[in-house]
Amino acid sequence: MTELTAQPVTLPARPAKGRAKFLIGGVVMLAAVVYLIVSNIGAQQEYFITVDELEAKQSDLVGRSIRISGAVIGDTIEYDGKTLTFDIVNIPDSAATIEDEGGLAKVLHEAVTNPDAKRVTVILIDQPKPDLLQHEAQAIVTGTLGEDGMFHADELLLKCPTRYQEAVPEQVGG
Repeated sequence: MTELTAQPVTLPARPAKGRAKFLIGGVVMLAAVVYLIVSNIGAQQEYFITVDELEAKQSDLVGRSIRISGAVIGDTIEYDGKTLTFDIVNIPDSAATIEDEGGLAKVLHEAVTNPDAKRVTVILIDQPKPDLLQHEAQAIVTGTLGEDGMFHADELLLKCPTRYQEAVPEQVGG
């Protein structure tokens, strides 16, 4: 019989240089992801500001890209094929407050019929007039506040009051 003796096995050493490059690359990628997350959280803290908040911070917001929300006053809508202008008035920014005040349709109606409500004129150039742009629609506009106090919009999102949405099944059925 042959006798077996255990010989120690030595594995080749891994180069430390490759591991260091991998760790440095991972740390750089992680730092970039953290930076992007933190910077976006700071930039997107508020979905929109109200007309009242815009009025209060007007001097600080001139020239900055912001998003505001308000109720459209229908008789101020003007469109000449190139330029669309309309006024919006303040509505609460909290869904709970809107619900407590009787719902979106009621809040929008009360906002546009209040003669003392603060107004902001919105100007949108070279875009078609949206079908949903009507009296008492909720508008969320993104753009910049000019030194003249007019809001120069780049994007317009509209939401009709729920009372219009409730009538849709009757209109389709009838």
